[in-house]
Amino acid sequence: IKGMKMRIGAAISQDGVTWGRVEGDDPSGACMVPYDSSDENQSVDTKDEKGKPLEIPEEMYCGWPEVVVNPLGENESADATLDESRNNFFMYYSTMIKDTKEKAIGFGVSNSGFASWSKRGIVLKPSGPLDGAGCARCNIVAKATLNADGLWEEGSNGWVMFYEGVSSEDGKHRILAAESDDLMSWNKLGLALDVGEGDDAWDVKGVGYPHVIRLDDGVEFR
Repeated sequence: IKGMKMRIGAAISQDGVTWGRVEGDDPSGACMVPYDSSDENQSVDTKDEKGKPLEIPEEMYCGWPEVVVNPLGENESADATLDESRNNFFMYYSTMIKDTKEKAIGFGVSNSGFASWSKRGIVLKPSGPLDGAGCARCNIVAKATLNADGLWEEGSNGWVMFYEGVSSEDGKHRILAAESDDLMSWNKLGLALDVGEGDDAWDVKGVGYPHVIRLDDGVEFR
């Protein structure tokens, strides 16, 4: 099927105009590819950094990446990022699970954030009427509060993920939310932005592909 073998690549630029590709670990040059157990060039970890068993399902594609920097913990020094075993970056991506044909959000971890990424499994799967037909295309922001000066202050109390949910009832796309304390386990919060009301509304047929921009006047745009 056309488009079903999407892979994620990386490129860097010094001026935002001219870009150069960064060759990933995969022979294709990609840094994140759909997992295929029959591909001799692919291998996945069986356990995470804490020794917990990992479940990595076979996937049909990888696309729409969202990369989040893993912040330093209270007991970590700035030099901790130099530790090659530390996961300095988390990548979330849209995929389809091969066995169930479910649209889901998977994630991987990396020390460098460029060529080498290790899959860690699926973080969000369809589970209710609002996203029963699929979960896809997410944007993640740190939780924040407005201070006395009206400026946003990001704390250490977790993250919010806005993602596109496809309804199993009417087939429409809506923006839903989930939260996490560790960037690995996510709890769904429900509807964040609904479709427009009335047949004449410009977004009555669906809203999706969220991206949050925080303004200093306390407004959040999605």
